Amino acid sequence: MSRAAGATPRNPEPTVPRLPETEAVLEVRRAVRGWLAEYAPEARSRGVAVALSGGADSLALCAAAVVEAGSVDALVVDHRLQAGSEVVAADAAAAALKLGCRSARVLAVDVGSAGGLEAAARQARYAALDAARAGLPVLLGHTLDDQAETVLLGLARGSGGRSIQGMAAFADPWGRPLLAVRRATVRQLCADLGLKPHEDPHNSAPEFTRVRLRTEVLPLLEEVLGGGVAAALARTAEQLRDDGAVLDALAGELLRAASADSDGDGSDIDGVSLSIETLATAPSALRRRAIRAWLLAGGAKALTGKHLRAVDELITDWRGQGGVAVGGGRPGSRLVAAREHGRLTMRLR
Repeated sequence: MSRAAGATPRNPEPTVPRLPETEAVLEVRRAVRGWLAEYAPEARSRGVAVALSGGADSLALCAAAVVEAGSVDALVVDHRLQAGSEVVAADAAAAALKLGCRSARVLAVDVGSAGGLEAAARQARYAALDAARAGLPVLLGHTLDDQAETVLLGLARGSGGRSIQGMAAFADPWGRPLLAVRRATVRQLCADLGLKPHEDPHNSAPEFTRVRLRTEVLPLLEEVLGGGVAAALARTAEQLRDDGAVLDALAGELLRAASADSDGDGSDIDGVSLSIETLATAPSALRRRAIRAWLLAGGAKALTGKHLRAVDELITDWRGQGGVAVGGGRPGSRLVAAREHGRLTMRLR
């Protein structure tokens, strides 16, 4: 949940700065320009929002976006997890206005505890950004190095190709123009512009898994494998995402076919039972994707690979086993997927 942090500072007449044409500046600008052309061509007339932490990545993104997009609203989330966080947030907002943003707003949030500190802070941050974006896409400063770390985290979960697809360049309303830009490049841009990024102590705290990946695991992999590991992981994520889009489309066709002789015409999968025979004869890669989409549409929550395998076994390895609880439901009842009379059903029990 976010709280208002006073009036939104605005530039009455924001001036687009002339940035030095250094290698780092030009690389970041090209990345932002290419992203805008592909995903937000209307940005020149409407503008974009940038999630600004005050760190090097988001400062670099903000500087480039002001030049390439024209109108930028900076959204600064204050998680209030450290003493003096309000000063850091205020400094970031001031930097945004100096860079030429038309507005800079500080969003103070309350961070819960569900799922651990990192997950709770992420949930609070995205909720606040979504509420404040005023219909604009929100640009995030994730770099190629962040993408590589995300792929490694997904690999450790072992839940299939979807978990190592990394972050999307655009998942409405979230945009990530810097996924092909190295962290060192955004730091160099800040140095070229004389910006002093905030160094978040959490980014060097070894109790966080991502920090250990950044400071221990990836450097070791680079040393052992001869370099290029981060870029290779990012390329792998992009290729898997492209493949996944095709598989998802084919799985959608399978899902419509499996539900076609159920209630209605099969166009609405929410609450519709599925033909066991149709699913059983499909390739496993498509069948499991179709099952996942069907479960999520029916209200399943926090699906895991274990859930999907158990539901898949109702189709391919039927031994009379009972239904599978798939999360979701209501107080006093569970959402259960089961095999009934040749169909896969989902009911509250």
